[in-house]
Amino acid sequence: MRDHAPHLEKVFALRPEDASYPLQVEGELPPWLRGTYFVNGPGQFQKGDLRYRHWLDGDGLVCRLSFDDDGINYSQRFVRSTKRVEEEQAGEPLYRCFGTAFEGDRLKRGMGLESPVNVSAFPWNGRLLAFGEQGLPWDLDLESLETRGEFDFGGRLNAISPLSAHPCFDPDSGEMLNFGISFSSRHPCLHLYRFTADGELTYRRRLPLDAPRSVHDFGLSPSFAVFYLSPHILDSERLLKGGSSVMESLEWQPERGTFLLIVDRESGQPRARVDLEPVSYCLHLINCFEDESHLYVDVIELARPIYDQYQPLPDLFPQAPPGRPVRLQVCKENWNLISRTEIPYDKTPDFPAIDPRAHTHPYEHFWMLGLSASGRSGRKFFDELVRGDWSRPEALDRFRAPEGCFLGCEPVFLSAPGHDDRGLVICKLFEGETGRDAFVVFDAFDLAAGPLARLPLRMASPPGFHTAFLPADS
Repeated sequence: MRDHAPHLEKVFALRPEDASYPLQVEGELPPWLRGTYFVNGPGQFQKGDLRYRHWLDGDGLVCRLSFDDDGINYSQRFVRSTKRVEEEQAGEPLYRCFGTAFEGDRLKRGMGLESPVNVSAFPWNGRLLAFGEQGLPWDLDLESLETRGEFDFGGRLNAISPLSAHPCFDPDSGEMLNFGISFSSRHPCLHLYRFTADGELTYRRRLPLDAPRSVHDFGLSPSFAVFYLSPHILDSERLLKGGSSVMESLEWQPERGTFLLIVDRESGQPRARVDLEPVSYCLHLINCFEDESHLYVDVIELARPIYDQYQPLPDLFPQAPPGRPVRLQVCKENWNLISRTEIPYDKTPDFPAIDPRAHTHPYEHFWMLGLSASGRSGRKFFDELVRGDWSRPEALDRFRAPEGCFLGCEPVFLSAPGHDDRGLVICKLFEGETGRDAFVVFDAFDLAAGPLARLPLRMASPPGFHTAFLPADS
């Protein structure tokens, strides 16, 4: 079996520490680039003698990259979560992880995982909220990344409120919506939360589900919250009583079907179910928007779930499923699926990003990562950065990293002031053979030309997951 990602083991053997230092620019950056970039992801994959099996297991490491008149500064800090602090004090692993269970491990209140807080980080109301799966976010200082503590939205949520790592923000109203899943085998349900721009909880709804379906992300349009519900089912009895990891407790049950659950945003009540064929899996949505008659739901659709390809570390994606970006057009009068438009990029795309101002609005361009060796056996990792264009589905603009180099982190788009068709994309590039690591900056509309600039790091860090950018004038 061919190794399509030579030296990938170096990425997951890194042992980063809290750090802060200035960066030098190799290349040229436009003078208008001002603001702060954030990325969160798993940063530590070994505790004592225990080596984690799964990419989602590592403790959350938040990185901050600031662009201002004094230059470019970089910092990184581990989130001081309950899991990390208690395991540091004990000098050994204590808590079960997404993909790693071990003798004597603990669950949070016996009900679920103690979150490593390792998926995303978003600026909101003067703070940085770091999210993991199925738990409350953690409040970090926007400047220092110091952990202030678990954030319960002013007491409006509690420690067992299920909450995803994928809040949706309305760029016009400033509202934040989020969700979580209760994985009860008898009464599974989806919790939907709606917060005003200043943090007030407008509502919390509990929506019944037909099965405890695993859901990572959702979409938001002006009138609706949209959930792509795949038949990836969590057996909570196996997790809670059988001592299994989450990964071992998930099962693909295609006979249950795939459908869209469309929820009225104003009331938080279910509006429609739209059955989809073929049965597919969606980890990440791209965007949702509407016109007078139609709802458009843009997703990354995969042939089957992807989480099993995140293990065993470091041999990831050995049999990565095919997939592609898909636009689903739904009639709002009768909730029939009218059409589906596909972007012909089937290299297991993931981590889609758009101009943040375009969320809930019509748009054309989006950026994503891909695996050039998708469809071939052997370990692999993200090595393509691709721009898709819904107005020209066949016109793909892509950058392929040199062999043995890997792209890390969701791309983030930064718009040039006064222009909708000019901007930059920031990603991360790790050179396997040398171990050098850098943030790389591209012309967002000419990826094939390669990076405009590199910002080398003094110490390499593992690839992150989700990103955010806070413009200087925000």
